[in-house]
Amino acid sequence: MIPGLTTKLSELNVAAAATIFAKADIIRVTDTTSTTQLTTIIPGAAGFSQIIALQNKSGASITMVTTGNIAGTGTITVLNQRMAILVFSKLEAKWSVCQDT
Repeated sequence: MIPGLTTKLSELNVAAAATIFAKADIIRVTDTTSTTQLTTIIPGAAGFSQIIALQNKSGASITMVTTGNIAGTGTITVLNQRMAILVFSKLEAKWSVCQDT
């Protein structure tokens, strides 16, 4: 982002699922009727490194588990009405999570 210029971020609403596709810069989870556990995020940049903002607007907490392509150990919780910034590393083929806790 360059100061003074308009930033054009793309946004996408999705329902919570074990696997979601990162086809936008801001991924807004708006429904948790099927699951609140997120295991895998498919990068939308054809395998290149990528940054996304995962915004939880679902009404429930989302639990990211590290058994898929999310880096870390254990679980990572994104509370309702909160956001997590995720960075995909092409070298590791994993997402690293920076929460706003």
